[in-house]
Amino acid sequence: MRNSAAPLLPAILSRHHPRQSAQALAPSPHPGMLMLTNALLFLLLLACSLAASAAPAAEFTLKNGMKVIVKEDHRAPTVAHMVWYRIGGMDEVNGTTGVAHALEHMMFKGTKKLKPGEFSERVAALGGRENAFTSRDYTAYFQQIEKSRLPDMMALEADRMANLRFTKAEFEQEIKVVMEERRWRTEDKPIQKVYEALHAVAWSAHPYRHPVVGWMNDLQNMTVEDARAWHDRFYAPNNAVMVVTGDVVPEEVRRLAEKYFGGIKRKPVPVTKPQLEPAQQGLRRVTIKAPAENPYVALAFKVPKLADVEKDDEALALDVLATILDGYDNARLSAQLVRTQRVANSAGASYDAIARGPVLFILDGVPAQGTTTEQLEKLLRAEVERVAREGVSESELKRVKTQLIASQIYKRDSIFGQAMEIGTMEMSGVSHRLLDRLIERLGQVSASQVQAVASKYFGDDALTIATLVPLPLSQKPAAPPAGLRH
Repeated sequence: MRNSAAPLLPAILSRHHPRQSAQALAPSPHPGMLMLTNALLFLLLLACSLAASAAPAAEFTLKNGMKVIVKEDHRAPTVAHMVWYRIGGMDEVNGTTGVAHALEHMMFKGTKKLKPGEFSERVAALGGRENAFTSRDYTAYFQQIEKSRLPDMMALEADRMANLRFTKAEFEQEIKVVMEERRWRTEDKPIQKVYEALHAVAWSAHPYRHPVVGWMNDLQNMTVEDARAWHDRFYAPNNAVMVVTGDVVPEEVRRLAEKYFGGIKRKPVPVTKPQLEPAQQGLRRVTIKAPAENPYVALAFKVPKLADVEKDDEALALDVLATILDGYDNARLSAQLVRTQRVANSAGASYDAIARGPVLFILDGVPAQGTTTEQLEKLLRAEVERVAREGVSESELKRVKTQLIASQIYKRDSIFGQAMEIGTMEMSGVSHRLLDRLIERLGQVSASQVQAVASKYFGDDALTIATLVPLPLSQKPAAPPAGLRH
């Protein structure tokens, strides 16, 4: 929930690392950079932005409808290869929640050509690394490899798109792994339990109310046919986007894509119903009691998302507001509530602006000894109210936007970070071609726009509060099962 200096990635479940945070996927600004003067940093960022703009990503679509995006970066002889499917937890229905993530696990369980586990063995033998992750909005698979091995990666990925093999025995083994993953990463983690409950209460109709890993009872009753049906309906080239970044040439990637994926037939992909969320009409609360060292509180406000880079000024202003509150070391929440007033052990803000569905702006914190969660609620909201009442000085706004834009630029330091950024944008319906324009638009946000959103969106009517009431710690959490260590 920390550091919202850029639109964060949605909650992700990964086969190997099911709770990777946005910070783990996108590099933080180099510490030395933060010591530069604003003027020098602005010039450096502008130079980086212009350099990125000079080599825009290439884009083409195969005859079967599969979109391919290629971003050249010749600094090292490596490549990130990703295949994104526009299908995730939000497309599930009651009774089969968690099937998107369960299918992700099955994608490593063999094809007509490969035995279970052989996919990962082959990638490792070639010196690469691979993983997969599921979010509410999408499911994605990737490999990072030396550039000459890209054809091998495409062959492997195309094989499991078209020829995945399902057996009852493998599914029954793997669904047990998924259930254990849920126990270890949600049921035994008090903060994760808080957020599961928060989403279940904040969304009354929208499928974001379901956890990506699924409800335990649904997992217990899931069958291999559920996973097979999910793959048959949604894993199609015309429902996928391939992203390749690194030491590549677009025309060569096109040739390889046509060779390995071009022969896979398109499918009539079902259109999922929108399930729009009705307007909230009053504050909602949920309390979770769980063994924990400290109490915790999270306040989730329903706010606009970023759908149109040119028109959605409020989303951009909310992103800047999140950075003012919790986007750098001396941001307001930490400076005021943790270091000055000492009423909180931690305090933060986050805003995930880019998503297929509706979004939340979250304030959260751990109260210090002598402070209650109810008091911390008021103190967190008071910092937003102060922005609404007093506004933001031009000097603070300039400093904050520098941090925000820096975080956007530094996501491009890694080849994998570039692929993640492109894929996330595409899955949300915002073109990757607007990444540089997004940075420009963030730089144009005014103090009055920030003050306006702080005044408009932080009342009770669209607020859900989740509180952790700590119970005694009976014992230390057990180590995760060996099968979850990767």
